[in-house]
Amino acid sequence: MHMCMDWRAIRFDWNKARAFLVTAEEGSLSAAARALGMAQPTLGRQVDGLEQELGVVLFERVGRGLTLTPSGLELLEHVRDMGAAAGRVSLAALGQSQALEGTISISASETYAAVLLPPIIAKLRKEEPGIHVEIVVTNQASDLLRREADIALRNFRPTEPDLVAKKIGMADAILYATPAYIDQLGSPKTPYDLRHADFVNLDRAGMMLKGLNTLGLGLTEANFPLLTESYLVMWELVKQGTAIGILDSLIGDAEPAVVRVLPDLEPLTFPIWLVAHRELTTSRRIRRVYDFLVEELKR
Repeated sequence: MHMCMDWRAIRFDWNKARAFLVTAEEGSLSAAARALGMAQPTLGRQVDGLEQELGVVLFERVGRGLTLTPSGLELLEHVRDMGAAAGRVSLAALGQSQALEGTISISASETYAAVLLPPIIAKLRKEEPGIHVEIVVTNQASDLLRREADIALRNFRPTEPDLVAKKIGMADAILYATPAYIDQLGSPKTPYDLRHADFVNLDRAGMMLKGLNTLGLGLTEANFPLLTESYLVMWELVKQGTAIGILDSLIGDAEPAVVRVLPDLEPLTFPIWLVAHRELTTSRRIRRVYDFLVEELKR
């Protein structure tokens, strides 16, 4: 059913509504001006202008900050919906874009971004020189719905309904160390032989300790004298012969300086997923890069 809308009844400017929304979300005019990349006085005028157009006081000025009035709070919900709709317009327009030229952003964890992606991107650049690639390096999952990236490489199955995901395969997480470090441990043969070994810890929450102990290693906090949240730093420490580290076998087996610590040990396995926003499947550029990554990663 087509609703008849009286367009003349809308007596305010969308831009000013955006200024109000960002100011409310950021909590101050200065933070909102930074977020929107505009001058603070300009932003202030837009918010004042909206108050005048609507005939409503939206903010109370409290010290240096701003607090929403009850009317401001009520209107914020509607303006949030407008913001979400505006975001969908941008996504849909991007989805309609049929040009292969342009930028695409790919998000991946450090080791994938540093080791797995570069040869693939090098090949993509030869085939599609018009596509500019931005690599977003993060060990947290990028928020594709908020457009932090167009495509993401992840080690878990995404649950959001608006995402398209393809499982590339399974990866093995293997224990590695230098041959010299393994000799130092007396050439361990069983998981129990590693009870006095040093490991590089990758998380403060103790997940790695728990994970390794499911393999029968019997480790305690004392086995983790080194901590870094950077996989690349961990890997360098392992290559220096300081401790044992755990890494995807695709990367670990390709490194001549290290060997598998217990070759017969059951590996910890995890999936590799390639994820994109559903609306982006109609963009030729993103489709092309997505399919290209799927093909290359499957090798």
